[in-house]
Amino acid sequence: MSIENLTQLVDLDVSWNRFNSPISPIHWEALVNLESLDFSNNLLYGSIPSSIVSPPLLVALALSNNHFSGQVPEFFNTSSQLLRNLLLGNNNLEGEIPTSIFNLKGLMYLDLASNNFSGFPFSGPQQPRTLSFLDLSHNSLLFDYNGTSSPFLQIENLLLASNKLVGLPDFLKNQSTLSKLDLSGNQIQGQIPNWIWRLNSLGLLNLSYNSIVNLEPLLPNSTFTLFSLYLNFNKIQGIHSSYAFLQIGRLGLASNKLRTFPDFLRNQSTLNYLDLSNNQIQGQIPNWIWRLNSLQELNLSCNSLETLEAPLPKANSSTVVTSLDLHSNQLQGQIPLFLPFAHFLDYSRNNFSSSLPADIGSFISQTNFLSVSRNNLHGTIPRSICNTTGMVLDLSYNSLSGIIPQCLTQLPLSVLDLRTNNLTGSIPDNFLEHCKLQTLDLSRNNIQGQFPKSLVNCSSLGVLNLRNNQITDTFPCLLMTISTLRVLVLRSNNLYGSLGCPKTNSTWPVLQIIDLAHNHLNGEIPATSFATWQKMKANEDDGNLVFSYTPLYTTETIGMDVYYRDTITTIIKGLQLDLIKILTIFTLIDFSSNNFTGSIPKEIGELKALYALNLSGNAFTGEIPSSVGNMRSMESLDLSQNRLSGHIPQQFANLNYLSFLNVSNNQLIGKIPTSTQFSTFPNTSFVGNQGLWGPPLTSDTPAVLPPPTLNGSSSNSGDEIDWNVISVEIGFTCGFGIAIGSLLFCKRWRNWYYRAMFNILFNTFPQLEHRFGNHRRHAYINQRYWRR
Repeated sequence: MSIENLTQLVDLDVSWNRFNSPISPIHWEALVNLESLDFSNNLLYGSIPSSIVSPPLLVALALSNNHFSGQVPEFFNTSSQLLRNLLLGNNNLEGEIPTSIFNLKGLMYLDLASNNFSGFPFSGPQQPRTLSFLDLSHNSLLFDYNGTSSPFLQIENLLLASNKLVGLPDFLKNQSTLSKLDLSGNQIQGQIPNWIWRLNSLGLLNLSYNSIVNLEPLLPNSTFTLFSLYLNFNKIQGIHSSYAFLQIGRLGLASNKLRTFPDFLRNQSTLNYLDLSNNQIQGQIPNWIWRLNSLQELNLSCNSLETLEAPLPKANSSTVVTSLDLHSNQLQGQIPLFLPFAHFLDYSRNNFSSSLPADIGSFISQTNFLSVSRNNLHGTIPRSICNTTGMVLDLSYNSLSGIIPQCLTQLPLSVLDLRTNNLTGSIPDNFLEHCKLQTLDLSRNNIQGQFPKSLVNCSSLGVLNLRNNQITDTFPCLLMTISTLRVLVLRSNNLYGSLGCPKTNSTWPVLQIIDLAHNHLNGEIPATSFATWQKMKANEDDGNLVFSYTPLYTTETIGMDVYYRDTITTIIKGLQLDLIKILTIFTLIDFSSNNFTGSIPKEIGELKALYALNLSGNAFTGEIPSSVGNMRSMESLDLSQNRLSGHIPQQFANLNYLSFLNVSNNQLIGKIPTSTQFSTFPNTSFVGNQGLWGPPLTSDTPAVLPPPTLNGSSSNSGDEIDWNVISVEIGFTCGFGIAIGSLLFCKRWRNWYYRAMFNILFNTFPQLEHRFGNHRRHAYINQRYWRR
């Protein structure tokens, strides 16, 4: 049955399928009751039939996220006032946008984003029209027209981001209803004309990611309705003092060339969001900034600020700052604690050198995020810090000492990061029954004792990093019950015993990284372990490069989403790397430098999504499983310093992404596999295997035994000469020829040779003197004769 025969059809939705054909140019107008038609998110291609908008009752048409090409057809049936939503975004449409599309009387929402449109109908519609929403972002629009444009087309929300604009389009001057304008990501240069501020309805203007140098000075008695202005990622060095009249709510000036605080900010009475990050501002943070009565979010990170101008506000002052970001400056002295209502405090990557105040808890009772990472803080962690009800506490990369307060593990934290300090003692074993921890990082300290058994209560734990401590215990099988675990790093401790967890039937379906290197673990690796690590197996959905952030909370009052970036230090390709952002597709197993024995389980070949495998420095025996050749995503493989025997599997030649290989110091034999990938590895990847031969270790001929033959012919088809053998033969032949030739043709050499041989013979066997005495006297006579 043809679709056009379904005259009673009201709603046709075939979105999110894999249809990959053109749309049939049927008589769509026959569908007299059709109100909604949705073909979005498919693989449809070809041109858009002009009759697709012909159904008389059609209200919404969605063709976005396909592969349609060509020009948008003219819309002849413009009398209908019902068609309100038209979505054509994310296709391959090109050319000029037809004027008739704006003559659709009922059209309110038009999405033409992410195409290749190059022209806009400046003549506009024939009748006055108001569009509520027009998205033209991510096209190739130039807007170089400077003539008179029609005032009939009025737009309320206009998105022109990521086009080829070099200036503000003139047609904007006629916009009387425009409330939101996005021109970010273009090529706008020079200065912003002051007529833009006379658009009476404009409430949001985004000019980020351009090449703007300054803003044209304001005219006297200018009035504004603008609430949000974003000028991030431009080249602005300053703002004219005439902008002191500008009263604004949200201002973004990040990533420009500011060297001082813009003076016009002193007079702001409605400003609640200010971003001056990543500029070149030096010196002091002025204390007048805390007197901006409406300021809630302040970001001054990534500058060269050194101090906070005194006096600082008192804890009971009227300041309402709830988010303060000062990270990556050069601030010194004590940690500034004067914002009792702050939800977000980031003081990381500075030069603060004090100890943590004993009463710190009085200032962070409402703080959800506190980071003082990478400073020079010393002393102990005060117990009052446990007064926080927050979700992130980051004290990492300092010189804090003493023990971990018992109360810290009883807080409702999502992230506790104390890595790289001088903490001692043991990990408190009192994690709450409904522990909310998602990330626990205590690495690079001097923590001793046993593994905390109560950590099993943290059922949402995703990242556990305890590397480089002195924890002495067996492998913590209790962690097997935490199905959310993604990263487990227990490297460089005193763990002992086997990995077998016979009483545990749970799995790690999302495990990405497990690093147990440099411990005292022994026994065989259970083959069943790999079968449960589903994340390390091939998955079609893992092709997207997604960073693993820990989502923490959303602050509705200030409109800010807070995320914590998990960071792991690991050894990859023989190098120590800090993974600041952990890709969800990154996977690693490192069991190196332990005492594991037995064979490498063949089941490891099922981990087809594994990126790096390090089993070096153990006592593995047997052959390398050929199933390793199935691990097509492998980029780093280290099996060195074991007792592996047999051949290197020929299947290794299938590892096209392998860029680091080390099988040195084993008992491997045979020829090294030949492939383009293997030719890139140095000979150090194979040394210490006396039975291995072939490039790059040796020439393509074995040094001791020839390769196996078949029907009397060598398996090596090359005609290369082994000069190590030939040189010995040539040397022997030349030496023998010189000696014999001298005896035959030189009487002097011959007489000396006879005398020497007789002396040696008679001295060795004296009884021969009586038998050959006459010959000896004859030799002496000849000697006397020769001397004459």
